Amino acid sequence: MKDTPAPQPEPLPAPVTDSHTHLDTTQEYTGLAVEELLRRAAEAGVTRTVQIGCDLESSRWAVELAAVEPSVVATVAIHPNDAARLAEAHGRAALDEALRRIEELAADQRPDVVRGVGETGLDFYRTHEGPGREAQRESFAAHLAIARRNGLTVSIHDRDAHAEVLDVLEAEGVPERFIMHCFSGDAAVARQFLDRGAWLSFPGTATFPANESLREAYDLVPLDRLLVETDAPFLTPAPRRGWPNAGYLLPHTVRYLAQRRGMDVADFCHVLERNTHEAYGGRWPEHAAGSSK
Repeated sequence: MKDTPAPQPEPLPAPVTDSHTHLDTTQEYTGLAVEELLRRAAEAGVTRTVQIGCDLESSRWAVELAAVEPSVVATVAIHPNDAARLAEAHGRAALDEALRRIEELAADQRPDVVRGVGETGLDFYRTHEGPGREAQRESFAAHLAIARRNGLTVSIHDRDAHAEVLDVLEAEGVPERFIMHCFSGDAAVARQFLDRGAWLSFPGTATFPANESLREAYDLVPLDRLLVETDAPFLTPAPRRGWPNAGYLLPHTVRYLAQRRGMDVADFCHVLERNTHEAYGGRWPEHAAGSSK
């Protein structure tokens, strides 16, 4: 991966939200401070950001950032791989305690600070053993309950576990609002999640030449169920593969997906922005566009 930031793209003609990113990690990969990342994103037309929690530390960091940065909202969670590692290293009681603390963060009542629980879900690509996978399932179920009790959106990580994620959703109850983050399934998998009311979020992987089955899934998603994300600093879209990803590179994905639909880019941006507000429980206040710094 290149050790310099990627060039700034042409700005989008209308604002969009990066619906899933990791600013804490992105600043390490790019060498750019969070304030600079948000400034570059706003200049590119990416005026709002959903900062995702993956463990206690990053979840607290996300909440603290969202409390002072009006263009950012937070989600909080223990990532499925972290749930498996925590249970294996320290026992199930340690995972239960971490989940209790996640709920404390999720219950934050300050307006437009915590909007979601995630990323949670299942990852069978990195977690292979039965006990780890069982810890993931229990953690996923607990996160669904936390979201339900606090009226929050669920951001779901699903890697090599489509059927199992569906099984947990059926067993625990489908959330009122949930997003399949970094959707990676084919058209058949997309239909199953859409039938249950999901929003499907597409990152830079949709621009990769080898991912035609992902694009076929994208083609069938109704316009009102589409989201975009960076998952920065990972999954950098073409033509900037090889650089660390960041919010200001989201226009490459947006333009690619708009062209695939045969849509005007500005119209597509308006659709995405409306969808993001709905997926995360309502509009951000108007003053939240862009950075306050």
